[in-house]
Amino acid sequence: MTKTVQVCIAGGGPAGMMLGLLLARAGVPVLVLEKHADFLRDFRGDTLHPSTLEIMHELGVLERFLRLPHQTVSRINGWFGELEFTVADFSYLPTQCRYVAFMPQWDFLNFLAEAGSRYPDFQVRMNAEVTDLIEESGLVVGLRAVTPDGPLEVRSALVVGADGRHSVVRAKAGLCVEEFGAPMDVLWFRLSRRPHDPIDPMGRFDIGRIFIMLNRGEYWQCGFVIAKGSLSEVHAKGLEAFRDSVAALAPFAADRVHELREWDLIKLLTVQIDRLQRWYRPGLLCIGDAAHAMSPVAGVGINLAIQDAVATANLLTSALRDNRLTVEDLHRVQARRAWPTKMTQRVQLMIQNRVITPVLATSVRLQPPVPVRLIARFPFLQRFPARLIGLGFRPEHIRTPAV
Repeated sequence: MTKTVQVCIAGGGPAGMMLGLLLARAGVPVLVLEKHADFLRDFRGDTLHPSTLEIMHELGVLERFLRLPHQTVSRINGWFGELEFTVADFSYLPTQCRYVAFMPQWDFLNFLAEAGSRYPDFQVRMNAEVTDLIEESGLVVGLRAVTPDGPLEVRSALVVGADGRHSVVRAKAGLCVEEFGAPMDVLWFRLSRRPHDPIDPMGRFDIGRIFIMLNRGEYWQCGFVIAKGSLSEVHAKGLEAFRDSVAALAPFAADRVHELREWDLIKLLTVQIDRLQRWYRPGLLCIGDAAHAMSPVAGVGINLAIQDAVATANLLTSALRDNRLTVEDLHRVQARRAWPTKMTQRVQLMIQNRVITPVLATSVRLQPPVPVRLIARFPFLQRFPARLIGLGFRPEHIRTPAV
């Protein structure tokens, strides 16, 4: 099978689906290829920050979107040793939604797909796994994919790699990746939630351990941070010891750690931070995790990917519609998004090196660092991490028309 379309996007994640929607809304024919049969995959980033909710408002779909099941939190709380404090207070942000929304990512992606289906220039092909690029004289002119119906070849004026941190597109394009490393991995699992439990998400930093709990309505989504590559040691100590550690970090949930009946219920998230030195080649552009894998610190990865998609649509729509796309246009996208990406990763690396690594390595009572003590003492300082987490360094706004 052979198809021809103006833009072909590899990957139906947040960046790919948002870009596809924005381009089709502006009259640019687009095809999104997603390798899975549906969007139902658990333990993905489910946080939608105020910047993303602002984009939904600008699309005119926020009210309908918020009818989907979700939870909202206006504060993020934490424990550092014996000190309890609020990390970020979103209620002061200059946005339509002054909170973080927790929603299963499959609901978010299904909503974007449904919104895109209203435009004749929007197509999504599920069960289409991208395997290679089509190149002619150094120019990327399309993608090859495998589908249940046989091989698929797509010819396009622009290929967008939005296929995540293990991107096939960026690997086949030979783009150079700069690795920054990470001192930790995360074990994700669920615990049931009771009516009398706390409401706000929380993070706990204790002697040699870090634990995160996100309120998902009927259950807690939990993240147990471990030192990089130490999963075998955790397994060797046994499941009972792991349950005891969870109970010690979240005493109110000690009566339900028995729900962790087997290791298969506990999923490993391998943490990595990297960034492409150059995000593009003639005919090709990478965005989202394909361009820059983020640490789970502050849960900003999805929202940064969506900002990439908005900026890409803003900068390329006119050139795509007029069939005059150049390498300089692709460079403008990277120039626009490289600075907020670098700054966000710099903050994440600083937190990893100065907070997470020492906490995981310590065996003595924790002393909160100076910034934590200041935030705990002066509540107005909570607005600064709220703005950084909620909006980022360079929030984007939709500039493309709805035609």
